[in-house]
Amino acid sequence: MSSLAVEKLRAAFPALQESGDKKPFIYFDGPGGTQMAQQAIDGMLAYITGGMANLHGAFPTSVGTDNLLLEGRKAMADLLHCAPEEVAFGQNMTTLAFSIARSLGNFFSSGDEVVVTEMDHRANVDPWVTLAADKGAKVRFLELNTETYILNLDKLDELITEKTKLVAVGMSSNVTGTVTDVKRVIARAKEVNAIVVLDAVHAVPHLPIDFQELACDVLLCSAYKFFGPHIGIAVIAASLFEKLQVYKLAPAPQQIPDKLETGTQNHEAIAGLIGAITFIEKLGEGKTRRERLTSGMHRIEEHEQQLTARLDSFLRQVPGLILYRAPEGIYRTPTFAFTLPGIKAREVTSWFAEHYSMCIADGHFYASTMADKLGVNPMGGWVRIGLAPYNTLEEVALFEQGLREFIETKVSR
Repeated sequence: MSSLAVEKLRAAFPALQESGDKKPFIYFDGPGGTQMAQQAIDGMLAYITGGMANLHGAFPTSVGTDNLLLEGRKAMADLLHCAPEEVAFGQNMTTLAFSIARSLGNFFSSGDEVVVTEMDHRANVDPWVTLAADKGAKVRFLELNTETYILNLDKLDELITEKTKLVAVGMSSNVTGTVTDVKRVIARAKEVNAIVVLDAVHAVPHLPIDFQELACDVLLCSAYKFFGPHIGIAVIAASLFEKLQVYKLAPAPQQIPDKLETGTQNHEAIAGLIGAITFIEKLGEGKTRRERLTSGMHRIEEHEQQLTARLDSFLRQVPGLILYRAPEGIYRTPTFAFTLPGIKAREVTSWFAEHYSMCIADGHFYASTMADKLGVNPMGGWVRIGLAPYNTLEEVALFEQGLREFIETKVSR
């Protein structure tokens, strides 16, 4: 994007605007959650102020809520290229994953195997580990290469076998930004008829996603990572979804996707989700919403990769800094994790918040297996700077200035 286009994009985010003498924070915490686009805010307010109602009534506001859910499914279907009836909403990705895991129980028996990874957020590990424990199945881990920060896929044939019933893998790491070759994992899993679950929480905000092309069984994501409110989304292939024995109330709907949506959904959040998708759509071009969304995501990706190249080059040149990032040739999202010698991660992020009004995160980010394996927990985990399309080259340059100043005053003393 040109600088003019970025400024126009930034105008869609109220949190980025100055208010009187108060300047906004610089938000480098996209992996933890982006700021909300005005279209998402407007969608939520319109639903709340226009008359809220529960589903399946004869009166207009109830019919409107029915239509809202239908439109939410259609919007997500266009964003991810799936069928609307394959889209289910929930409190968040983690809650949906546990619900799906419980519903998969009748697929498993003692002696089966589940494959998870050492890189993933635990939300795509523990639901399946719990399922395995309940059913007497064995858990096997796809190992992390501690030098390249990518998963070791060379032993897929040995790891994924005829005993494997489920494979769970993240599309992109929320710490290192590594984009995994999930098509290779899916292909091997399908050779043994294993169910494949993709954690796309960190991928959807940065990459165009095609559920049909991926040919996985379950894909999970969260709207607050891509400019919307806090709501989780599960896309489940209809062929599997129909077979799920969901734990639900007896009178609740039996058909997909309603049967997974236990209780009353967060209707105002679904209205906000539609608004967030509209924001992305308006960034792109094309005859259909799917084409415009794909075009918009490519433009986001192009802008973020420009910032990524600049920041990657800088961080690799900082003396003593350890950058946990895959090498050139491996595709990565604009997410950077690093440590500084002898400095706790929270000291770095607190200093940036105080001196530069920058929102930078620290911790293990629930990628706790990777944190243990890389030995960063004694330092309070990583410092993570994650970019979003509303970030600018000027903000990146200011971060670089701040890090130099921090090192001069804290590390070099």
